[in-house]
Amino acid sequence: MFRSTKVNNIDPNKTDTLIGEGSVLDGNIKSEASIRIDGKIVGDIHCEGDVIIGESGIAISNITARNITVVGKIEGNVETKKLQISSTGKLYGNISTSVLAIEDGGEFEGTSKMNIDQSKAEIQKEMKEKKQKKNVPA
Repeated sequence: MFRSTKVNNIDPNKTDTLIGEGSVLDGNIKSEASIRIDGKIVGDIHCEGDVIIGESGIAISNITARNITVVGKIEGNVETKKLQISSTGKLYGNISTSVLAIEDGGEFEGTSKMNIDQSKAEIQKEMKEKKQKKNVPA
């Protein structure tokens, strides 16, 4: 009688979860799509997509995600392919990443581990894909 319209294809490039300003979440989050935090979270985050900590956002968390952008504040360790800390961003904890960008005024206190082999492999893969696209007849 009823047909299921549920789609099982979750796009990690789209923000699926938003912790709004004034909200407090106490617990862990696991998501296949991206997450934006403008409120406060106390608990670990495991995300297949991207995590954005907005300007009013505070994460007292260990975070694992594809890419992490910090405009607010993180207290905890992060593991990601690409980490960007903006001029208002603060990160207090250890990081493991392939790409690290910290704007003037951004704060980072902790240790960093650069995953050079991973970033080299990704760059080589992208170059190979671009080369293959150029060689494909139109």
